[in-house]
Amino acid sequence: MATELELKYGCNPNQKPAKLFMKQGELPIEVLNGRPGYINFMDAFNSWQLVKELKQATGLPAAASFKHVSPAGAAVGTPLSDTLKKIYFVDDLELSPIACAYAKARGADRMSSYGDWVALSDTCDEQTATLLAREVSDGVIAPDYTEKALEILKTKRKGTYNVVKIDPNYTPAPIEHKDVYGITFEQGRNELKIDDTLFANMVTENKNIPDAAKIDLIISLITLKYTQSNSVCYVKDGQAIGIGAGQQSRIHCTRLAGNKADNWFLRQHPKVMALPFKKDIRRPDRDNTIDVYISDDYMDVLADGAWQEMFETCPEPLTREEKRAWLDTLTGVALGSDAFFPFGDNIERAKRSGVCYIAQPGGSIRDDHVIMTCNKYNMAMAFTGIRLFHH
Repeated sequence: MATELELKYGCNPNQKPAKLFMKQGELPIEVLNGRPGYINFMDAFNSWQLVKELKQATGLPAAASFKHVSPAGAAVGTPLSDTLKKIYFVDDLELSPIACAYAKARGADRMSSYGDWVALSDTCDEQTATLLAREVSDGVIAPDYTEKALEILKTKRKGTYNVVKIDPNYTPAPIEHKDVYGITFEQGRNELKIDDTLFANMVTENKNIPDAAKIDLIISLITLKYTQSNSVCYVKDGQAIGIGAGQQSRIHCTRLAGNKADNWFLRQHPKVMALPFKKDIRRPDRDNTIDVYISDDYMDVLADGAWQEMFETCPEPLTREEKRAWLDTLTGVALGSDAFFPFGDNIERAKRSGVCYIAQPGGSIRDDHVIMTCNKYNMAMAFTGIRLFHH
């Protein structure tokens, strides 16, 4: 391993020179293929921390799909239902636990994951590499790769796909630094351990959070720890289904992430599952078309005849009433927030996306109103007392 690594450029092509280096010791990474750039490594190091912590907290293989230094998705490696296999386009693949984790991490928000950076907590195996090989992605970081997996990945993107191996035993210095405008910031690393002890302070009338929901809340909080703030994260069955990153107001985070969670569930609607796509339509085009189909824009697509480019026959619209009736069946969703909810409007919006369990720091002058709103819907909410800003 080297002490420094020269990069093509920084965030933008005009930002030269650029490099990675260690002030002491060797870099804990090895580039096995390709030539990752500045933003690639920003995604790689943030996403690696996320999956490493998810694995430590849950004991399950974990994966993340990153775009622009925030996760588009994160998940642990539990089996997928037949429905999820179909909407994630993996029903034709054999999936190992780590492959399941990535299928879920990418599948929850496939549009945002297009051209992603991938992080895997465990060795990348042949099944995961096979999945990666057919998706549009910039690169992957993992603690190791099987010989067959590396062989597959080296054929991707005409041999230029970025493959990074990281030392899983690497421990950063407890103090970290960052330069902004020629001025150096220093702070202690955020070494906060996230586990179910954070849910001891139950502030709602309903104080019951099942074990599975606690795991989902842990996933939401660890995901938030590496998401650009402000942010909230909806989680269901071991995977993030909606992440609202980098918004200036809390309610906009909640709406953005809630809309993504709604889209995730609407993709499972029988009408969506039965869409009569033409056989030669690529997966990204299907993703885009499904997104239009479940939006309010589909009536315009019908009117101008654009459906003929994608479908064998014209699908009936999914009406607003049908969408609302379907979404009303979504339940058991966990929601984490990286800072307190200032008003009950966030809870009202969360309820529309099936949220039953919430973990947030608390500390707003309107905590009483937020708690009252949770009680109205029999939600269980814990005040963690910890903030998870990430910048």
